[in-house]
Amino acid sequence: MRFFIALNIPGTDIPALQSVQRELQQILPAVGLSPNQKLHLTLAFLGEQPDELQADLTEALRKACLGISSFSITPAYIDAFPNIHHPHTFWVGVKGDVDQLIILRERIKDEITKLNIPIDTRRFIPHIKIGGMPARAISPEDEQRLQHISFESFDPIHVDRIRLYNSVPDGSFHRHNTLAEIQLQS
Repeated sequence: MRFFIALNIPGTDIPALQSVQRELQQILPAVGLSPNQKLHLTLAFLGEQPDELQADLTEALRKACLGISSFSITPAYIDAFPNIHHPHTFWVGVKGDVDQLIILRERIKDEITKLNIPIDTRRFIPHIKIGGMPARAISPEDEQRLQHISFESFDPIHVDRIRLYNSVPDGSFHRHNTLAEIQLQS
């Protein structure tokens, strides 16, 4: 099974992200937009693992969340991987209780490592993927226009739980299924 751990984006926050996606696509029409049901903030991607690890992963996430209180983050800016000059993946970065988000990520990483599951060791950049396109350079004018996309309509996203998902191939896309949901402290 292909596992990952993420924060779900509540339905009430989807319209503001869709607005950013529309502005992005007006600037760069070649961008394919992430579907609403796939908007999330990944905390850890575990890749293909044996199905029977689901219970151990759920328990590891429960341990990681012990003592972590709910917090808020707010979408704040647009950026891209590998970078904004030669993008292939566009994403929205967050502000707010980012320190709390990083602590949560590190605790998850520690618990997953105890299960002998390799986890990405690159620097964690909290982000919500909103679209992608074939990698190519974009013009300085388009870069400038991207920096002026409005984020004023965003309310803070209250983070009170994390989810364990699996990703299942479904045609040319992957469908995401929630396998477990772990509450943070109120």
